[in-house]
Amino acid sequence: MSFAKIILKSGKDQSLLRFHPWVFSGAIKDTVGFPAEGDVVEVYSNKDEFLGIGHYQIGSITVRIFSFQQVEPNLEFWKRKINEAYILRVKLALAENNSTNVYRLINAEGDGLPGLIVDFYNGTAVMQMHSIGMYRIRTELAQAMKEVMGDALQAVYDKSEGTIPFKAHLNPQNGYVLGEAMPQVVSEYGNSFSIDWVEGQKTGFFIDQRENRKLVETYSQGKDVLNVFGYTGGFSIYALRGGAKTVHSVDSSQKAIDLTNRNVELNFPDCSNHESICVDAFDYLDRIDDQYDLIILDPPAFAKHFNVLNNALQGYKRINAKAIKKIKPGGILFTFSCSQVVDKNTFRTTIFSAAASTGRNVRILHQLNQPADHPVNIYHPEGEYLKGLVLYVE
Repeated sequence: MSFAKIILKSGKDQSLLRFHPWVFSGAIKDTVGFPAEGDVVEVYSNKDEFLGIGHYQIGSITVRIFSFQQVEPNLEFWKRKINEAYILRVKLALAENNSTNVYRLINAEGDGLPGLIVDFYNGTAVMQMHSIGMYRIRTELAQAMKEVMGDALQAVYDKSEGTIPFKAHLNPQNGYVLGEAMPQVVSEYGNSFSIDWVEGQKTGFFIDQRENRKLVETYSQGKDVLNVFGYTGGFSIYALRGGAKTVHSVDSSQKAIDLTNRNVELNFPDCSNHESICVDAFDYLDRIDDQYDLIILDPPAFAKHFNVLNNALQGYKRINAKAIKKIKPGGILFTFSCSQVVDKNTFRTTIFSAAASTGRNVRILHQLNQPADHPVNIYHPEGEYLKGLVLYVE
């Protein structure tokens, strides 16, 4: 099979020679053929040297490379790639684990499958495609996953309606690609969570905070805990299991509050030391005094694009300054950013500025990131999107 060719300008091949999987529009000298969005294309240097093969897309990132070798991207190829990702999860003791049956199966560039996210929920794989190329082969990808995982996989749900580029005019609709399963209860380190991948945010659950939730548990004994931007109440559940004296979960969404309450009831029926509060996070922090020993700030991405980065950094600074100012002396603050455009140095500098504005002494206890089932391709540092700090505030 022949593919359209993307020819790069002289000197613009260096990033691909270092195995970075993106080709930017400004690096392209010429196109041989007429690729449509989502088509497979081959990329060549200005000296006609093969560099990689990937999916073509209209926009700043024009090609997402899925192989640096000349391959035929057929079912067997995708099956091999998915099998490599699955084997890693087996080695991480996540696949085939009784106490944890929710994990990320495929993490886009981190698993050599740019544009594809797959989260596994106790038998159901939920896909989100961020490229037209991956979206077009969703049925093939589902079949490959089934062949790799066998009876462990009962259904595949495509939730790409809000993630693939809208300019392609595909009018995607979320739905099952393989089998059918009702949203269900999953287990994470023995804690139970009700997952709704149909109506919930992202694929239904923020799997990437698993290890950080476990760390919160170790700090919670006897503490008054505030979980801000609580969503499913994940951090709250771990704090309660860790022996927290009280836990307050704050979110501006009533749906999130309802989900938090459902998860608390699942794990701690008739719990009397937890309260959910539906209110704006900034407003809540304004009106509290020093009543909390432990505060968790896990906001949604304040910045998804560089053109709003400055405003986002001000948002991170404001909310962290409020939390640092209001936390009890000797308190612990877990603070996070999931904005890919905010790198870890920028995030740390922003938190430094927030702390300095309060005049309090603050020490870093832990520097946190995403777990091992969200691997970062060493040649694609942009994949390290989750940043976190655990602070001790005197």
